[in-house]
Amino acid sequence: MQLYYHPLYSDLILPERHRFPIQKYKLLKTEIEKLGVSAIHFQEPKKATKSQLSLCHNQTYINNFLNGTLSNKAIKKMGFPYSNELVERTLLSVGASIQSSEHALKHGFSANLSGGYHHAYSDYGSGFCIFNDLAIAAAHLINTEQADTVLIFDCDVHQGDGTAQITQNHDQIITCSIHCEQNFPRNKQESTYDFALPAKTTDAEYLATLEQALDFCVRIHNPDIILYNAGADIYTKDELGLFDVSLNGVYKRDFFTLNFCKQHQIPLMCGLGGGYQRNLSSLINVHKQLFKAAIDL
Repeated sequence: MQLYYHPLYSDLILPERHRFPIQKYKLLKTEIEKLGVSAIHFQEPKKATKSQLSLCHNQTYINNFLNGTLSNKAIKKMGFPYSNELVERTLLSVGASIQSSEHALKHGFSANLSGGYHHAYSDYGSGFCIFNDLAIAAAHLINTEQADTVLIFDCDVHQGDGTAQITQNHDQIITCSIHCEQNFPRNKQESTYDFALPAKTTDAEYLATLEQALDFCVRIHNPDIILYNAGADIYTKDELGLFDVSLNGVYKRDFFTLNFCKQHQIPLMCGLGGGYQRNLSSLINVHKQLFKAAIDL
């Protein structure tokens, strides 16, 4: 099991009380190592290139971000203070999702301990998302003729609005978002398939929707690979969530998705997605369910 990780994922310096739990990546890696599974290998990614970014993003936006010429308004909407470290971290995160996708195509499974930045639009960043790594990875696989059809299966509690906007003219990229109807973003975009569930959704309703949605997407589109946004923010105690899905419900979601792909022999790449709790040990435990599920297969 190859997992992509770089120390810069958590080395970003943010203002005190910043909403984004930047330390979760480093802490999660430590917790995965404690599982003591010899088959797990960590791989440092290479940075994404400008040409890869341009598969999904406006060239002016790319240049402004890389050169430090974004407006203050654009930086505020992005959600992170601008720095050289942010540029390096962003390029590594996107590169990891690209390389993890390629590895999954060859070996069946891989994950990026970052990724899932689905609020990034083609020409601006939003909601802690700068470049849309899963959309870029999908476009890269298609552009390099490694895949004909890619399914982005987004199970973050927030709709993948940026992913929907970027891929609206990419017929070979199928987008499916299972999210909370009342949650961010206020203005939803149109994915290929949207499953908007109400606030307070519990395990049974969530898991039934998940199973139906994944089965439907695979039967209709027969994807060559699935890129899975395994957001931890569906958990009932998530501070930016609104669902009432238990920890066991998160595990069942991840196990079902991984097992479904294994049974249908569909390569699967996983991005970490969102998760927002001040209690970092609790947050890490939610993210860890993905890797526990992978080990249990």
